Amino acid sequence: MASAILSFSRFDRLAHFGRRPATVVLCALLLALAVAGISALLAQIEGDRGILPLASSEDIQVNGIEVNVHADSAEEARKKGWQEAQRKAWAKLNGPKMADSQLDSMVVAIVIEHEQIGPRRYIAKLGVIFDRAKAGQFVSTEGGAARMRSAPLLVIPVLYSGGVRQVFEVRGPWQRAWANFQSAASPIQYVRPTGAGGDSLIVTAGQAGRRSRLWWRTVLDQFEAADVLIPVARLERQWPGGPVRGTFTARYGPDNRFLESFTLTANNEEGVPQMLNTALVRMDLIYRDALARGLLTPDPSLMASEWQIDAALAELAAKLRAAEGPKEAAKSSDATDAQPAPQASATAAATVSTIAVQFATPDAAAVDAALGAVRGAPGVRGAATSSIAIGGTSVMRVTLAGDIEALASALRAQGWQVTVGSGALRISR
Repeated sequence: MASAILSFSRFDRLAHFGRRPATVVLCALLLALAVAGISALLAQIEGDRGILPLASSEDIQVNGIEVNVHADSAEEARKKGWQEAQRKAWAKLNGPKMADSQLDSMVVAIVIEHEQIGPRRYIAKLGVIFDRAKAGQFVSTEGGAARMRSAPLLVIPVLYSGGVRQVFEVRGPWQRAWANFQSAASPIQYVRPTGAGGDSLIVTAGQAGRRSRLWWRTVLDQFEAADVLIPVARLERQWPGGPVRGTFTARYGPDNRFLESFTLTANNEEGVPQMLNTALVRMDLIYRDALARGLLTPDPSLMASEWQIDAALAELAAKLRAAEGPKEAAKSSDATDAQPAPQASATAAATVSTIAVQFATPDAAAVDAALGAVRGAPGVRGAATSSIAIGGTSVMRVTLAGDIEALASALRAQGWQVTVGSGALRISR
């Protein structure tokens, strides 16, 4: 009898367990997913994937200059090759014609990327670094006016290779090309993430397709940038060991707007890095042209506030009332006369824009002086620094209700020297 009771007791426990299999399985599944999620998160953050960008010095560096010269000796051929590299680099910067002795006085160093020295021949790929204090006056002006620099722009280098889209998930060649780019000579202020740690989670290939301004503002604030550039590279390999075709597209802004596209080809896999470097230089020229046309002005919607949204709704309501007919338009006019303040607010908000203002900051007091002058100018709704460089040039973002020329006139009246650019100002004492 005891044996029968024991057997029944075991059977009852098994039956009781059998009524709860879904709960046990669900708990086990959730635990497995939690462990897998943590492992995947650590795998995305950890790893040797970050590439530190080159520090953009104040000097002007031009890379990728190829020379192939002959002379009576190896030493003379090398000297001749370096002089030719200086001339080619100066021409690449669109500098005025100068004697070799003048160029020698402005060159800080020669960077040897690759060289072959023979008894009477010198073949090399070189980089030339010019002193900005001496050379900047010749290459940093366009049409007699100081060349404006853009606001800080975050770079998201998207690469399509092998059917996979990536940014910082691995150490890709497109990321490496951007990290090695010497941007001192460019008017574009590139903000280049390293790709290490949390960068691979925040800046992804999918980020370029997002439209949420709140999300974009969070990402841009993380890197102290005002807007975003999205250079896209798509590599297509014809066959193993064969040519590699690269399609490059320059995009910008939180709406991933198209600028220009072009195609290059490398003979084999070994030629891909050089192709990417060539494409990057061309990308920089595209973004320079876009800056000159006023396309790289930071998107105002990235800094939109509630009063701007309310003003936009008020303007839309006014347009709808005007479209209802003369009678309704007359009523709308009467309502406007009764309430002049909202109408004035909507009219002012219709011309609100965001511009960049560059200003020299030899010390901390210069930052406060420039901010105070701009904030006190008529039509300025707000001004905040986006980049501070004590001893150099800082940048502030200004929300302006009115014309940029009116702001320039107001600053000149305060004793500032003002240079007007495309959607930007440069002020100095």
